Amino acid sequence: MLVAERRKRIKALLMQDGSVKVADLVTMFEVSEETVRRDLHELERAGIALKNYGGAILADEVDVAPTPAPSVQQRKVHLAVEKDAIGRCAAAMVGTEQVVMLDAGSTTSCVARYLADSEQVTVVTNSITVADSLSQNQHASVFVLGGKLHPNFMSLIAPYPEEEIRKFSADIVFLGASGITLDKGFTSVDVYEAQVKRAMIEVARKVVVVADHSKFEKRGLVSFSDFANVDVLITSKMADSEIVKQIEAMGVEVLLCELS
Repeated sequence: MLVAERRKRIKALLMQDGSVKVADLVTMFEVSEETVRRDLHELERAGIALKNYGGAILADEVDVAPTPAPSVQQRKVHLAVEKDAIGRCAAAMVGTEQVVMLDAGSTTSCVARYLADSEQVTVVTNSITVADSLSQNQHASVFVLGGKLHPNFMSLIAPYPEEEIRKFSADIVFLGASGITLDKGFTSVDVYEAQVKRAMIEVARKVVVVADHSKFEKRGLVSFSDFANVDVLITSKMADSEIVKQIEAMGVEVLLCELS
């Protein structure tokens, strides 16, 4: 493969995922680490990449056109075991008679599945999937926020959910994230979903983000929270330990779930 073609493909990966790792590129292109590092150096000089430990991230200045998010069904399959463990760990935080908010996403759907047996819990959500999971629980009160259907997320979005959210007061909110980076905090691939998340953060006493390890060093289109506004991050022991330490240093409690 020509050097120009390889660098073009690396650029495409950066535009798609927001970050690349040297080890992954070495395997993908069957070249040496030194070759990959030269590629990243040249992409940094071109203002496309910012090198970091073990790889590079997409430079902030690069204009990325938003790509359609994968559907809830597609995201459920991806890293299903890890997300299930995170959902179980998160649901264990909920006490009797608490008011819980859940936004839309594959990991928050796992939280809802483990809340299905909870007694006297009140759930407020904009997710049709979450509401369906809890519909069999005769002891749960479920409030579904109105709005326009977002098919990829199976959620109800602007303009109505934000107005309705602010009428509630929640003990705890569980939010999914498309990406987590040290400079941008927690991000979403969708502007309207980010607005819902921000509104939920405003009315909750405790804010919990649930995210599998693949979300680290990825960034979505828009930030919905910095680390200062999040109390707990629930992920798994597969998460990068150095990044976890830096997030903890910013005051966020990080819970690392065991995978069964």
